[in-house]
Amino acid sequence: MKRSIRQAFVPLLLAAALAFTAGCSGESNASGRSSSPSDAAGGQASATALAPSSSAASPSPAGGDSTVDLSKVTLRIGQTGWGNYEQGFKAAGLDETPYKIEYSVFQGGNLQLEAIAADHLDVALTSEIPPIFASLASGGGNFKIIALQNANTLNQELVVPKGSAVKTVSDLKGKKIAYVKATTAHYFLVKILNGAGLSWTDVEPVELTTADGLSALLSGKVDALASYGNAIISARANGATTLASAKDILSGNFPIEATPAAIADPGKHAAIADFLGRINAFNEWQRGHQEEWAKLTAEATHQEVAQALQTIKEGEAQRPTRINPVTPEAIASNQDVADTLQAVGLLKSKIDVAALYSDAFKDEIR
Repeated sequence: MKRSIRQAFVPLLLAAALAFTAGCSGESNASGRSSSPSDAAGGQASATALAPSSSAASPSPAGGDSTVDLSKVTLRIGQTGWGNYEQGFKAAGLDETPYKIEYSVFQGGNLQLEAIAADHLDVALTSEIPPIFASLASGGGNFKIIALQNANTLNQELVVPKGSAVKTVSDLKGKKIAYVKATTAHYFLVKILNGAGLSWTDVEPVELTTADGLSALLSGKVDALASYGNAIISARANGATTLASAKDILSGNFPIEATPAAIADPGKHAAIADFLGRINAFNEWQRGHQEEWAKLTAEATHQEVAQALQTIKEGEAQRPTRINPVTPEAIASNQDVADTLQAVGLLKSKIDVAALYSDAFKDEIR
């Protein structure tokens, strides 16, 4: 069935940028464009034996012999940076879903969770940080973490512009550092500063979006930038140098969130389970078609094909991407992140991260 596609920011969300992205990604850690919704990347779809069933009828997640008519279901899916799921599914021959999909592209996972809170999305993909802050919103943010995408943590860095006199993290004392609030950049900047003996108050943090942070760095309005994905790739392409990397700071767990209403609805529940399976099928396809995927990625994110291919290869070498069920270890990792943010005063009180998770899809993720 043809999908209904929406590649636009939800206008009211952009005005309220509590900025996040694992992107995952959530904060995008590979090559997500950070400045605008994606352009269509194109590419030939190829058949794959990994595709989940395209039958319009699917077993009900509630159990029993009843079925749900997926042809009447529309899933609203968030993407960070660019339309990687949409373009990836097309390339892998996984885009003929028995339900409709409306895709929206955001600058970060934090904005996806704002969309979920406003009931503009059913499913989001973020890093561990946005759900912590989003849970403080009215109604707890209207989401539950239903799965985890384990992925690489490359291109999550603290960078300085070309010609900067700053050579070490400790040199940033009293300096302006752009960062994206409520994202991996927020968290790893805290950790990097602490590792150099600096506190949050020893520097001048400047809260900006990924696009504005990159512009501020290149124009000299800030002394350093903590960001991720294509913002970091673009910064380096413009002569910026890496002061510190978060690749060994971040866990590589990128939560997938869904609204309680979508989880409880038999049709949307079945569609979400199918969609998660398609992501894993796409990840397997990508591992066998790295050059093809690099060309599509490079076109969509305005970088050289060689750079995109290098990022893909290095990312797979560090941590192959896969959707997995929620685990106690993942919850503990996320709790550690929340406790770290509280310890430095960025959260006023302790957050019980376990309450944000749901095992509703534990038996359906393969």
